[in-house]
Amino acid sequence: MHTKAKFIIGLATLLALHLMLSMPIHAHGVRIHHTVDVVVEITAAYDSGEPMAGAQVSVYAPDDPSTPWLTGVCDDEGRFSFAPDVSRPGTWTVRVRQAGHGDIVYISVGGSSDTSGRASGYAPLQIVLMAVCVVWGSVGTALYFSRRRR
Repeated sequence: MHTKAKFIIGLATLLALHLMLSMPIHAHGVRIHHTVDVVVEITAAYDSGEPMAGAQVSVYAPDDPSTPWLTGVCDDEGRFSFAPDVSRPGTWTVRVRQAGHGDIVYISVGGSSDTSGRASGYAPLQIVLMAVCVVWGSVGTALYFSRRRR
């Protein structure tokens, strides 16, 4: 490339940078409002894979398992969505039925997914057994490294 061409390209680049940097920049304030909501979406299908379009759906809250909290129908693809009341934590029951076919699913909302109330998900006997194994392994490792070399 010739020196004159390099000079023109360099000058054009400097001019473009000067124009971009000397232009006023306008900013707009933005406010974003949001809510956090749990949405549960289920998809119901027969064993053959065919969606359960139009299937009846009943949703039961954890504190009233006998009265439907919400009822509705699945769409053409067998989907149904709902937002459970997060102030009612526990296991929600969703029942889907169509022409004598159906199933029930249990969905945990708010808190641990373990329905027994244990925070860690382990039984007390499992916790004790794990603690004993950790102590046993630590003592064994300490004894191994502390033995005298002869």
